[in-house]
Amino acid sequence: MSTLLDIENLWVRFPTRNGIFDAVRGVSFSLGRERLGIVGESGSGKSMTGRAILRLIRHPGIVEADHINLHGENLLAKSERDMRKVRGEQISMVMQDPKFSLNPVMTIGDQLIEAHRLHAKATKAEARKKALEMLEAVSIRDPERVMGAYPHEMSGGMGQRIMIAMMLIPNPEILIADEPTSALDVSVQGQVLSIMDRLVKERGMGLIFISHDLNLVSQFCDRVLIMYAGRIVEVCDANRLHEAQHPYTRGLLGSLPRFDAPRPRLEVLQRDPSWRDAPSVEGRT
Repeated sequence: MSTLLDIENLWVRFPTRNGIFDAVRGVSFSLGRERLGIVGESGSGKSMTGRAILRLIRHPGIVEADHINLHGENLLAKSERDMRKVRGEQISMVMQDPKFSLNPVMTIGDQLIEAHRLHAKATKAEARKKALEMLEAVSIRDPERVMGAYPHEMSGGMGQRIMIAMMLIPNPEILIADEPTSALDVSVQGQVLSIMDRLVKERGMGLIFISHDLNLVSQFCDRVLIMYAGRIVEVCDANRLHEAQHPYTRGLLGSLPRFDAPRPRLEVLQRDPSWRDAPSVEGRT
């Protein structure tokens, strides 16, 4: 499997009144043409890792790494102007609760057209045709009506699909999806996941799927990185996630209700202080 992205010793730091806070601490992993899940509790550094890859951590945040290589080119060495070409064209990111990332005073059609024309030398008519095609690709039944609507007129599931369409219009090689199904009911969640799965397979993309839902990730992804306190504590194949060995992962799994193994009482995760200072596990294939 060819490597699209390789990250070595990534740190994300924020200055506070009490000193420097390390949100991501020495994370290393690679991504091929696969579905890579990153899971952990809120505050474990999942979203910060995704944002750091695209250099979306703004001052006073500090991003440091030995390298963040995209096809062998270090993104940390690129200028902000060059990074604007990387964002969208090569790596796209669907933000958490993406419906609220849409511009509320522009129609959905104008936003999709703008996203395409920003990265491609296309006429407005060509961009409109591409936008309609992408809305159809994410299973929106009446794309013409949606093109003329505003974000507040869309349901949560529709908003998720529109953002996925917008991020995939430039045909990126990598998609970072930050909890794209967290606000959806189970039936819509399944539809959105099947759309993402189909698009990733058809386009041969790499997907980083950030989530706190271990059961969902075990069913949808190929590999999983488990993060705790800014570090990777365990790496495993997604279909063997329920066989994980690290006590933190076992604790997370034990706190989840399961239909196939009902219990009268769920476990409470007992944290060991030694987990925080243990060296980060490498997440390379």
